[in-house]
Amino acid sequence: MRTNQWLIGVLALCFGFTRMVSAEVGEVKLATAHGIGYLPLIVMEHHKLFEKHAKAAGLGDVKLTRATIGLGTAIQDALLSGSVHFASGGVPPFVTQWSRTIGNLDIKAVGALSSMPQFLNTRNPNVKTIRDFTDKDRIALAGVKSSIHAITLQMAAEQVFGAGNQFKLDPLTVAFSHPDGMAALLSGTEITSHFTSPPFQYQELDKPGIRTVLNSYDVLGGPTTFLMAWTSGKFAEANPKTYVAFVAALEEAMKLINGNKRAAVEAYLAVTKEKSTVEDLLRIVNDPQNIYTLTPQNTMKYVDFMHKVGTIKVKPASWKEMFFPNVHNLPGS
Repeated sequence: MRTNQWLIGVLALCFGFTRMVSAEVGEVKLATAHGIGYLPLIVMEHHKLFEKHAKAAGLGDVKLTRATIGLGTAIQDALLSGSVHFASGGVPPFVTQWSRTIGNLDIKAVGALSSMPQFLNTRNPNVKTIRDFTDKDRIALAGVKSSIHAITLQMAAEQVFGAGNQFKLDPLTVAFSHPDGMAALLSGTEITSHFTSPPFQYQELDKPGIRTVLNSYDVLGGPTTFLMAWTSGKFAEANPKTYVAFVAALEEAMKLINGNKRAAVEAYLAVTKEKSTVEDLLRIVNDPQNIYTLTPQNTMKYVDFMHKVGTIKVKPASWKEMFFPNVHNLPGS
């Protein structure tokens, strides 16, 4: 409880309020997309960790409800409209919302969720590298020009084709949720490639004729935050105890995952009802490339690129400007 009291005090200093609002929200709404990168939030839901910490904070029977939304743009819109209180997704969509809400909603990140490589998979035998894509190819990803996959593809295009060519492959991209993108790739539609994430990328590679063209870790130069969670400063200010309970629940979920991955995977399947087996998902979460941590990794590489090409107009001097104080003590980047 000392940590929670400290964080409430820090939030008070950051937002300039001295008297906590007694009536906080009675229900917290969270939005996620598909995939095992969201495991911390799924574990939180399964074990009702937010409810536990909310009650301990004196908030009573506050519940957490989660909506699964296929596309990142819809998740962003839901947060901006107030339909949800906490959003989650890739680094670039968050960075965009952070930059556009400075001085009004003041959106900031609660913390990272996972660092995972994303694979650009293809069934086109003629595509060995991204140089080989032609106008006949179509690349499915979670959001055209805005998703983490879209921005990573732009970064890769600049690296391969040279400065000024970062948008070269954008006309080939089509927005699909991860499950729908996988189905399109495997069913022989016009979608010849899919830039996706765990577990879908591994499920695709289990099928004959599917191989990886690009790994996001190669583009970013090492382990990089894939997913993160965020909310608005306005919400955190109005609901300080709720925010602290959410952070405490997320921290406990991380400990549970890293302490017993099999139990975490079982919880994931119990909540999502996906058809994967425990062993299939354990293969993924036990891969040393896939990390569940609150610590942001390589986020500023996305920021630097997005600012350089004009996707965002404002650039933070440090990753800490984009995050709430509860993670400022972590070795982020």
